Parts: sequence; C-alpha cells; structure tokens
Amino acid sequence: AARIIATGDSMLAWNAGSDRSVVSVLERQLQTRIVDRSVVGARYHYALPVSGSLGVRIGSQYRSGPWDWVVMNGGGNDLRLGCGCRRGEAQLDRLISDDASSGTVVDAVKRARAAGARVAYVGYLRTPGRGSLIAHCRGWGDRFEARLAARAALEDGVTFVSVADLVPYGDLSFHDVDRIHPSPKGSAAIAARIAAAMK
Repeated sequence: AARIIATGDSMLAWNAGSDRSVVSVLERQLQTRIVDRSVVGARYHYALPVSGSLGVRIGSQYRSGPWDWVVMNGGGNDLRLGCGCRRGEAQLDRLISDDASSGTVVDAVKRARAAGARVAYVGYLRTPGRGSLIAHCRGWGDRFEARLAARAALEDGVTFVSVADLVPYGDLSFHDVDRIHPSPKGSAAIAARIAAAMK
C-alpha cells in the first residue's frame, strides 16, 4: 500500500505522460508507490467548483490516508496571476503570511501534519542567465519561498526542499522549451533532491 501522497501543480506533474514526472521518478528512487494527485495548472485559490473539485484547486487534491509523507508544492500559479498588479502582495499574504503563521499553504501543511504525516514542501526551478515568461515573477517567488522555509523552521515534521539553485547558470537542459516547466532531466534532478531530504 502507498504511504506517500503528492499534491501540487505542474512542477510535480509535468512529464507524467512519459512516466518521467517528478513523482514518477521519485517513486523509482524511493522504490515505493506514491499516490500522485498533482495537476497541471493547479492553484490554491480557484473559485470554479466543478473543475476545482477535480484537482485544479490544490486543497481538493489531498485525501486522508495512512501517509508517512505528503510531498507538496504549489502557489506559483497563484503568484503568476498576481505579478505586475496591485494584488501581488495580497496574493502572497493570502498564501502565507509574512510571519509564516497563517495562510492557505499553512492550512494545507497543518492538515497533513494533523494526520501524522511528515511534509516535504518543494519550491520552484529558476532559469538563471536566461529569460522566460515568468522571469519578472522572480522576486515574488523568492519572497514566497523564504516564507515557506520559515514555516518549515517553525514546525516539526516539515521540510522545505529548495530547488532554486539546481540549474547551472545559462543551462537550459533542466527546462522544457517554455523555460518554465522541468524537462525529464529537470524532473529527475528535482526528485533526487526530494528523495535526499526525505531520507
């Protein structure tokens, strides 16, 4: 029986069709089954009820179970929509407050911890030395992940897995052609970092 569940967005789900997503590779690296609930395009704040219940809303992805670990990510799609407008700060605070004590992400982590599971919260790739459609969101991403790291420091059983430094300067091989999502090589590298943190 699976003892790990994964929830999140395309960072985890990309390359799933070829069985080379982060979660697929992590399964092989840990040699254990993982229930993968991640969905491309998923967000924490998603208003439509039908598609939201199908997993586009990250909060609806989690299912109770005898989990040892919950691998999580998410928030990037919420922040991308807020970049460059006045809702950016409010969106960040809604995800996780400045002191990392509250927010939608904190609620999701607490829910998993309340059931006894440990949490590995995974950050996002960067494209150092190269531009992308979300390059202007870098500052928001850095602030978001600083708060995630602070939350992990506050709560036993929670680990923040940063992959911000994973890509060498100017190297495009870790990304798909859009320079946003991971290539199979990038997925494998992310999975390796998660596995190391869990072990």
